[in-house]
Amino acid sequence: MSSDVIAKMINKDGIQILINLNGYTKGARNEIFAMQPAPIQVSYMGFPGTTGADYIDYLVTDEFVSPLRYAHIYSEKLVHLPHCYFVNDYKQKNRDVLDPHCQHKRSDYGLPEDKFIFACFNQLYKMDPEIFNTWCNILKRVPNSALWLLRFPAAGETRLRAYAAAQGVQPEQIIFTDVAMKHEHIRRSALADLCLDTPLCNAHTTGTDVLWAGLPMVTLPLEKMATRVAGSLCLATGLGEEMIVNSMKEYEERAVSLALNRLKLRALTNKLKAARLTSPLFDTARWVRNLERSYFKMWNLYCSGQQPQHFKVTENDFDFPYNR
Repeated sequence: MSSDVIAKMINKDGIQILINLNGYTKGARNEIFAMQPAPIQVSYMGFPGTTGADYIDYLVTDEFVSPLRYAHIYSEKLVHLPHCYFVNDYKQKNRDVLDPHCQHKRSDYGLPEDKFIFACFNQLYKMDPEIFNTWCNILKRVPNSALWLLRFPAAGETRLRAYAAAQGVQPEQIIFTDVAMKHEHIRRSALADLCLDTPLCNAHTTGTDVLWAGLPMVTLPLEKMATRVAGSLCLATGLGEEMIVNSMKEYEERAVSLALNRLKLRALTNKLKAARLTSPLFDTARWVRNLERSYFKMWNLYCSGQQPQHFKVTENDFDFPYNR
């Protein structure tokens, strides 16, 4: 159907809150939102940043990802959910990952049994020279270590191998594997020892994947929304202080320190695995309740004649309870 027809249908059906899950990503139909068919229009999840559009009233986010001190870089009013704004359903769909008797082996994927394996499963476009140079430094400082990347896309492998070699990294220290189906990808992620995030554009879904697999990460939040999502994920496990760093130098030192102190890394890994069934990050029902509280607040502000405004959702908000 044409965008004009869809917008008219939305308006005729009396949709009160319209959610944009695409933003400026593939499949987006922003022209529908530009026609303003609903009284409240909200951006959520698909595009990690501001739309810059005056027809989008709110952005659903959280206090870490989009702190109010950076509100000036957003055109939308910020809705801060408790904990992490990024939803997942691993507890419902991938609970078997928790079974220690159903784990893959490194040999299943040709991964070396004797090496310390750093991993980054993000798309290769998320890298920049600074982070890749930092990874090369880490590999040179940690004996018998390797970096596991995905052919995501495959065309990047040859160039990255050549670049690493020019930095003095041995060929066997860079490992590429093909992208796997979701379920397999999550389970095999646990075969790595430590995940290294990309600061300029963080792990989002891949971040929740590795945390559910019980794989700790190192992440460096910057200012823009896409650079802070992994930090929010880590905080919502209750272990943020052990995985979030404040500078590229600290990023390198934290990765090296964890790799060389296996007892410290094992303790972090064990705490992360234990947190999977208790932390807010993986509590989907809790997230749903808080999102619905945010919708109640948006609608009540609209009905009272107020303009959209920044607000924070609290779990003990008696004005907007969740009793269903």
